[in-house]
Amino acid sequence: MAPACLQHHSNTVCVMDASGRLGSALVQRLLQRGYSVHAAIQNHSENESLKAILSGNSKQKLKIFDLDPFDFPSIIEALKGCSGLFYTFEPPQDQPTYDEFMGEVEVRVAHNVLEACAQTDTIDKVVFTSSATAVIWKDDHQNDKSSLSDSDLDERQWTDMNFCRKFKLWHALSKTLAEKTAWALAMDRGINMVCINAGLLVGPELSITHPYLKGAAEMYEDGVFVTVDLNFLVDAHICVFEDVSSYGRYLCFNHVINRTEDAVKLAQMLTPETPQSQKYDQDMRMIQQRISNKKLNKLLVDFESGPQVD
Repeated sequence: MAPACLQHHSNTVCVMDASGRLGSALVQRLLQRGYSVHAAIQNHSENESLKAILSGNSKQKLKIFDLDPFDFPSIIEALKGCSGLFYTFEPPQDQPTYDEFMGEVEVRVAHNVLEACAQTDTIDKVVFTSSATAVIWKDDHQNDKSSLSDSDLDERQWTDMNFCRKFKLWHALSKTLAEKTAWALAMDRGINMVCINAGLLVGPELSITHPYLKGAAEMYEDGVFVTVDLNFLVDAHICVFEDVSSYGRYLCFNHVINRTEDAVKLAQMLTPETPQSQKYDQDMRMIQQRISNKKLNKLLVDFESGPQVD
């Protein structure tokens, strides 16, 4: 159950977009914690995860809304009566690939969602899902690695957007642009927003084509290649929503890929057809971790996660 001390307008929250792996997992965990949930999704007739939830015991607390992220009224409709929003961007089906134009799409959607929140009186808090790629990319990663040794990267840093354009890091650019847009609107309109800057979400659906992986070798060498498990990521979202002391940005990861063995295992997961190599046994090198999630870990100390998502 949501802590009573939060004094939200209601115990109803919205998950938008709920069609992805994170979104559907959030819906399931929120229902388990006693919330009523508005699941706003694109093409909900094709979503098997939500169909399974609807067939279970929680269907009376779950409402599904058709979402067109470019249609402002559909966003407003999904938010009606909700005290909170968990927002995560899912690329439109007609533009699934991150390219130089995706930033414009993601910014437009973020603007629509935050403006809708500003116009919804019952919204007390917004949890905005961004990416660690909106933190880690800047020139000194390649030109002066020693500059990172004295202080880890944390939530105070922002990715250099010109650097992303130069090296065509479109995922990082899109996430940075969208998050900056959200923060600007949240501050201008007085919206209580916190942001989860997530590492690479691992799991059976992860493939070598995931846009987060552009620049993976450089992330590895710089000690900033981080991943996150689904349950940990869901816990982080709910924790920052329920904790009245949460603020700003939170880097979210529970594993750092900084050993050759870790990198090989990830490569084998991404390309299982590739013959397994044991060469990494001779390379025991460990890259120094240069990224910190201390802020989130401190908040999670007293968090009771409850049932885990399968």
